[in-house]
Amino acid sequence: MTLKRKNKTSHLSKFNSAILVLENKSVFKGIGLGYIGEATGEVCFNTSLTGYQEIISDPSYAGQIINFTFPHIGNVGANKEDIESDKIWTRGVIFNSEITSPSNYRSLQNLDKWLKKNKIVGITGLDTRSLTSFIRDKGAPKGTIANNKNGKFNISKLIKKSLSWPGLKGMDLAKEVTTQNTYTWKGLKTWKKFKGYEKNKNKKFKIVAIDFGIKKNILRYFSNYDCEIKVVSCKKKSEEIFKLKPHGVFLSNGPGDPAATGEYAINVVKDIIKKGVPLFGICLGHQILALALNAKTQKMKLGHRGANHPVKNLLNNKVEITSQNHGFEVIKESLKKNTEITHLSLFDNSIEGIRLKNKPVFSVQYHPEANPGPQDSKYLFSNFMKDVKKYAKKKRY
Repeated sequence: MTLKRKNKTSHLSKFNSAILVLENKSVFKGIGLGYIGEATGEVCFNTSLTGYQEIISDPSYAGQIINFTFPHIGNVGANKEDIESDKIWTRGVIFNSEITSPSNYRSLQNLDKWLKKNKIVGITGLDTRSLTSFIRDKGAPKGTIANNKNGKFNISKLIKKSLSWPGLKGMDLAKEVTTQNTYTWKGLKTWKKFKGYEKNKNKKFKIVAIDFGIKKNILRYFSNYDCEIKVVSCKKKSEEIFKLKPHGVFLSNGPGDPAATGEYAINVVKDIIKKGVPLFGICLGHQILALALNAKTQKMKLGHRGANHPVKNLLNNKVEITSQNHGFEVIKESLKKNTEITHLSLFDNSIEGIRLKNKPVFSVQYHPEANPGPQDSKYLFSNFMKDVKKYAKKKRY
């Protein structure tokens, strides 16, 4: 299939200084931005209207090139507060319109400069709607962005580079993005207007967060509930986790194939469940939990990425608008009798939440911590903390 595309010219450039090449040999020409170089990965799209800096800095996008469907990206600039990870793992970005001068009281620099600083290759001025339609119909393709000031590209070489990239299926990216050393979260709470991030001074409960690619706003939510959070590597053994005496364990979001990460993570999760420590998982953590409960996962055609995804809570029959970012899913038919489905996607009826019937163990596929996105599902942190407080009262350690 050949994509229909419109090449838009920029008043800042008289020639195409960047190119996007897909594995099916489709070529999009545009204007380069961000880092000069090449980036290869899975090309996906995100439908969020806000929060581009949080999206780009989400470690779950490791190995991916993000096509933003909203045309006006960069108009609020970049700052030091809207960053979800200390290192940016996104491979590249695709915008429809040229980045404008930022207009926001929190802006510290132009988005283009921020992309350069974090070595993110970008392209703008192409038909993102056509690209999105292709991904919707055919699935997320492999692709390469090349940004070159002289505008000269070896297209056949870029096609080969895209085709030779192995893809996300079977790829364990969690081990690449996880922390190498255990650390204690600095205790900042969620952001408030005119106050920013206030510090939590009360640390009554101990949470161990297993880092598969954790977002900072998750840690901030736990700080809202007077928690001391120890963040550990996804390769950490269960015995080492129990030495930290947690009142609850959290399985974070992250990139890659859950089956690949599960090769070493599943047994750890099984040990935690067996010990009876309250357990809460999000995104990749949700998939790892499902695998530990003997279910199976699979690659989705295009995945869910955006901040407008409706999910039905089967426990109260209410609908939540959620923020999502995942390309794998739990196979419904593989769930065992002791596992209850709690949430379903109203887009495609895929599983969005599960819980263990006889223990304080549950997870969701989406992101209740938002950043960006709606906060309809923040109650899940409160639900988890109820389990944590019950466990803490029993003085297990």
